[in-house]
Amino acid sequence: MSTPSGPTSGPPRGRRLRLTRLAIVGLLLLPIIEIVVIVAVGNAIGGWPTFLVLVGTSLLGAWLIRREGGRAWRALEQAVRSGRMPAREIADGIVVLVGGALLLLPGFVTDVVGLVLVLPFVRPVARNLLAAVISRRLVAQAGRFGGPTVTGTPGAAPRSRADEVVEGEIIDED
Repeated sequence: MSTPSGPTSGPPRGRRLRLTRLAIVGLLLLPIIEIVVIVAVGNAIGGWPTFLVLVGTSLLGAWLIRREGGRAWRALEQAVRSGRMPAREIADGIVVLVGGALLLLPGFVTDVVGLVLVLPFVRPVARNLLAAVISRRLVAQAGRFGGPTVTGTPGAAPRSRADEVVEGEIIDED
């Protein structure tokens, strides 16, 4: 059985497997790390205060999702009404949603990451990272499936090629 040959972009198969394994190990270790941190905080401040802090951060997460998510939604609506592409607003909505969801999860590590993502002054950094990840994935998928390759600068008019010939046939159905 042979595989199709040709140039493909994106990470090699071995690297993708390593990234997948790393993600799986991370997802398995996160609960263990959260439990260790919760026990350490419980030993430092007591069981009930630890419980109350965890409930408080979950309530804070729900409130922040509602507040910042509403702001992101209004910005998205305004961008659509003005007729411009709402890429920034969509990215902000995704970052707020992920940050709020992390705040809702019980645990201090996810709370810290979620709070950082929800804060408005940190959001541009998270938005840029999200855009980089998405564009890298899109370019990898386009190359993998032999899709069109886009070159040039964004917003520039496409160059026409005078030496390009398109053959065809005109059929008059009168």
